[in-house]
Amino acid sequence: MIIGGRELTSRLIIGTGKYRSYEEMRSAHTASGAEMVTVAVRRVPLDRSSESFLDHLDPSLQILPNTAGCYSAEDAIRTARLAREALQTDLVKLEVIGDQTTLFPDNEQTLEAARVLVKEGFVVLPYFNDDLIMAKKLLDAGCAAIMPLAAPIGSGMGVQNPANLRIMREQLPEATIIVDAGVGTASDAAVAMELGADAVLMNTAIAEAKDPAKMATAMKLAIQAGRLAYVAGRMPRRLYASASSPLEGVVK
Repeated sequence: MIIGGRELTSRLIIGTGKYRSYEEMRSAHTASGAEMVTVAVRRVPLDRSSESFLDHLDPSLQILPNTAGCYSAEDAIRTARLAREALQTDLVKLEVIGDQTTLFPDNEQTLEAARVLVKEGFVVLPYFNDDLIMAKKLLDAGCAAIMPLAAPIGSGMGVQNPANLRIMREQLPEATIIVDAGVGTASDAAVAMELGADAVLMNTAIAEAKDPAKMATAMKLAIQAGRLAYVAGRMPRRLYASASSPLEGVVK
């Protein structure tokens, strides 16, 4: 998978929040096999004035700053600029939240911010509702990938609208689609990949597991299995049985 000219062999992108300790975070990151980690810019001292998870990240991980906590295009743009200056990367996971209760994104503000950031040379990965038309608009604006949600952030409900993701994959065959938010367990990740997603970004499902490292391993394997199943092409669904052993040539 290639994002903004960066080649990744892992299709799992992980987060840094909600872990009970830095040690748990490190062990989960290692177990996941992920090569990219997202960091909430507004929730960490970028000047390294105090200890944070930035001090405990594997230096080999590609940092993907995100604009979590922003509620307007203007705020998200300002946060992305701050991240580029502090972390020396043009990557940004663009989040503009529209509702404090559901944390659903504001698609219009997201699009507005994406257009500005792309013009400024950012590699923009926008988080948005699973809407095909908005996906097209974000890609037309120059976003490097699109990140439709599976379910509300941190809900663990899994893919709620599989038809939307399937349609998005069929209509946008060349786009990089990263399912973001709502994954709860390994089967959720596998379903997202079987629907044609190129990758899955998750945080809570791993961080809030009883054993984050084991869950990270499960997620890694689920994503690999889901991707293989998608590429292999599943058998057609049938209403009635179809014998595994054909009747032709049966001895009578």
